[in-house]
Amino acid sequence: MSRRIGAVAIVIDDRQKAASQVNEILSKYGNIIIGRMGVPRREDNMGVISLLVEGDTDEIGAITGELGSLEKVNVKSALTSKEVED
Repeated sequence: MSRRIGAVAIVIDDRQKAASQVNEILSKYGNIIIGRMGVPRREDNMGVISLLVEGDTDEIGAITGELGSLEKVNVKSALTSKEVED
């Protein structure tokens, strides 16, 4: 299957409730994450995480699907149309 590079934006509306679940999922898919930046907004109990990912569409869809199924978590992704080589 072809591999692509993409970006995933994650907004956590309730850090206390969802942060541990989000980190568990990110660890599970650590093999496709090539970069991560997280910014906590402690005063609002929110957090924003941006990911750079490289994987096939099934892998990227799986991580975004799992994250998006969490309560108080919003996820958006964008993938390049160009295939990359291993």
